[in-house]
Amino acid sequence: MRVAILVFDRCLSMEACTISDLLLMANRVALAGSSHAEAPFRVEMVSVGRRRITAAGGVELKASPATPEIDLLIVPGVDFARLEVRQGDIAVFDQEIRFIRRCFAAGVPVASVCAGAFLLAEAGLLHGRRATTAWLFAPQLARLYPDVRVDSEALMVEDGGVTTVGAFSAAADLAVHLVRRRGGAPLAQRVAGLALLAPSRESQAPYVEAPPVREREVRFSARVEQWLIHRYDEPYDLPRLAAAFHCSTRTLLRRFNREVGTTPLACLQRHRVEVAKGLLRSSSLTVAEITERVGYRDVATFCALFGRLVRLSPAAYRRQFAGDGPGDTRGR
Repeated sequence: MRVAILVFDRCLSMEACTISDLLLMANRVALAGSSHAEAPFRVEMVSVGRRRITAAGGVELKASPATPEIDLLIVPGVDFARLEVRQGDIAVFDQEIRFIRRCFAAGVPVASVCAGAFLLAEAGLLHGRRATTAWLFAPQLARLYPDVRVDSEALMVEDGGVTTVGAFSAAADLAVHLVRRRGGAPLAQRVAGLALLAPSRESQAPYVEAPPVREREVRFSARVEQWLIHRYDEPYDLPRLAAAFHCSTRTLLRRFNREVGTTPLACLQRHRVEVAKGLLRSSSLTVAEITERVGYRDVATFCALFGRLVRLSPAAYRRQFAGDGPGDTRGR
């Protein structure tokens, strides 16, 4: 299988090299056994234009000329310095975008890691398709490309010859997925074991945190969200919220949804879960005590919400993410 990893200035070299190294490891393991007569993968880093690339952080990469004579094209993420993406940030990759479009038109499957999904979207590959990206960038991908069905929690999405995976370390998940597809489950398990990779993950949800607040953000939805966050442990009261912003409940919901595509209650619920995640990681409070701290009276209701948003129970989240602190020995 001929795999080309498209590298370009400001790409994330860790993602490109992770895939390259894991597929190289798969070749070594496959040839060391008796089940493969030849290496499953031929991997090459390619670029459009220059042969020397300055990746994010000043890392220099050597690349071969890009050609569509391949079986798979992989696009790594991009270093967006402000942790936000604007149309102009994507336009500078015009050559790469045109090459991506050319490959896909020639029948070559295309995959992206992290914010590489923005280049696929700009090339038109994600039009009408379900896709994912780094959870931090998912709202921005949905805003810039409203025809893309963005799944911010999915770790990997395959749709019509296009594969997108989530943030940063999901490059390893993509590589193991390719090994499983090409070389079979036993080879994939061996490679994952040698590389000390966790068992197959399915969701980014356990890792999602509140995005950084930008002081210059003055949108209506941001002001509403800040009002709620300052009162997150109080009961949700939509008429009171609307009165605070001098509008009807209907107007408030419409304006809020138009800007961020969700409801104030959903944002409040996510913030409450974020607070709970912090307490689960760093305190010895029981789940019942945390439930009360974040504004809920019923533990079962809160646990159901937590499970829906994080894809883990509070107890399971604590076991997986708690540090070396005392932990919860009473409410698990």
